[in-house]
Amino acid sequence: MKIEFAQLSRKALQLTTASLFTLSLAGGAFAASEPGEGVTVTPIFPSIAEERFRGEIAMAGLKELGYNVEEPKETEYAALMLALSYGDADFSVHPWEVLHDSFYQKAGGDETMIQAGSIIPGVLQGYLIDKKTADAYDIRSLEDLKKPEIARLFDTNGDGKADLTGCNPGWGCELVINHHMKAYGLEDHVNNNQGSYFALMADTIARYQAGQPVLYFTWVPQWIAGVLVEGKDVEWLEVPFTSLPGGNEGVNTMHEGKNLGFAIDRVMAVMNREFAEENPVAKTFLSQVQITTADESAQNLKMQDGEKSVEDIKRHAQEWITANRGKFDGWLEQARAVAN
Repeated sequence: MKIEFAQLSRKALQLTTASLFTLSLAGGAFAASEPGEGVTVTPIFPSIAEERFRGEIAMAGLKELGYNVEEPKETEYAALMLALSYGDADFSVHPWEVLHDSFYQKAGGDETMIQAGSIIPGVLQGYLIDKKTADAYDIRSLEDLKKPEIARLFDTNGDGKADLTGCNPGWGCELVINHHMKAYGLEDHVNNNQGSYFALMADTIARYQAGQPVLYFTWVPQWIAGVLVEGKDVEWLEVPFTSLPGGNEGVNTMHEGKNLGFAIDRVMAVMNREFAEENPVAKTFLSQVQITTADESAQNLKMQDGEKSVEDIKRHAQEWITANRGKFDGWLEQARAVAN
């Protein structure tokens, strides 16, 4: 009887040890696949729905890594940088490296934040007019708007000045456009119309579709480039020379032989420095994430065609991930490797 009991005890011990080993392996596998478990992440986005797509891709990856990702805060860029600097938010995949550099530096710069990676390379900004008017009057430069007969072509309110569809107050592009109006001596020749950009652009597109001349500022990527196609419907206007706020004239502003007046830029993943140092997995993942201007412009065009709810944007992001699963998994693998 004692022998049978001892044998049973040894067998129970073996089974218990095996079970614990199995559970340990399972736990280790779980920890390896979701190294961010237990860590809460706070994203922060600008209040532009057309820029949420890339953020949803980034959030989806962090969730697959086990992070508890909160719904993103939304604000304008200057406040966004301050939130990242103070630790009120952990990351954003929206600031432009050159365009928003003054906001970045004023908020603390590299002392409180890091630029983890390039989310979208080769982003553009500039001034465009309709190709029909450009060709008919040989308009190639912003300087041409100083000619009264040319300015009147784009006059929508009868004051003799060209009406430019500008960008929202509080955006980085506002600072550059206002600087350009002074630097190029255009204040007496051009009205920089500001307000709700996409509402203003709806009117601009309607004028174009009615066969009227149009003059507007825009950036790529976004849906407008898919409606008013450069080279087919519209043309970039050159600037006479490079002049940017703060005297930053050393940046590249050339695109296909034209000086657009704005830096050829890239969208960055920016993180709170302390959060990034404490969470190398998240930092590594965000440093890998990258989409093309064409991908974001195509998604933005879906929004313009009516698929513009938050649920639609989340679905667009999941569709992008499915179509790019191999690349996406590679980003996740590199992040998990840091934890191992």
